[in-house]
Amino acid sequence: MSENGTGGAGATALPVVVAIDGPAGSGKSSVAKVLARRLGYDYLDTGAAYRALAWHVLERGADTSDAADVLDASGDFDVAISTDPADPRVSVGHTDVTAAIREPRVSDAVSGVARVPVVREVVTALFRRIMAGADRGIVVEGRDITTVVAPDAPVRVLLTAAREVRAARRSAELANEDAGAVADALHRRDASDRTVVDFLTAAAGVEVVDSSDLDLEQTVDAVLAVVDARLGVTDGR
Repeated sequence: MSENGTGGAGATALPVVVAIDGPAGSGKSSVAKVLARRLGYDYLDTGAAYRALAWHVLERGADTSDAADVLDASGDFDVAISTDPADPRVSVGHTDVTAAIREPRVSDAVSGVARVPVVREVVTALFRRIMAGADRGIVVEGRDITTVVAPDAPVRVLLTAAREVRAARRSAELANEDAGAVADALHRRDASDRTVVDFLTAAAGVEVVDSSDLDLEQTVDAVLAVVDARLGVTDGR
């Protein structure tokens, strides 16, 4: 497996890492991108790497639920993830898969890929290299960022929302899909992913932000308040 990240120049000081975890539909991707732009930080969607690998396995005609097939496919998996919050593109080899990795067939397959321990170790190492190469700072979002990928990040947030709210949000994003089917898929993915990592319970030192009754800007403001408090920002923005 080979990779690279783009969007951040090498830094002489350690970049600030803002780690955001949460289930699907909690708003973490949208919030993280807006937050990164407001802070002037890079942005990393860790789920995109797992989705890209799932796409790669599917393109090879392999079985994403078979650990041996996934490991075999990962041998020539060449991924590039942009860290520009305004244009977070993903490529596998010379193919731009930014849109393709959001297709239902990939969403259905990604949990199988993410459950393979060796894959998680390799991909976590990729994330840490991208984080280290950020400029001022980086907002990293996913499901195990606060506990595994960046447990020592100065800012760690669990962004959550009520189950029915999350299902409604995801359904709104996928307007051409049946709402009931979207909700069922979301809940199945949550259940499957929780066998690998608990992204619904905050670890010690992780701040919980519940977005159930908040819109996007309100949620960004709530997370930004956590960032300011953790980084000791007292003069406002």
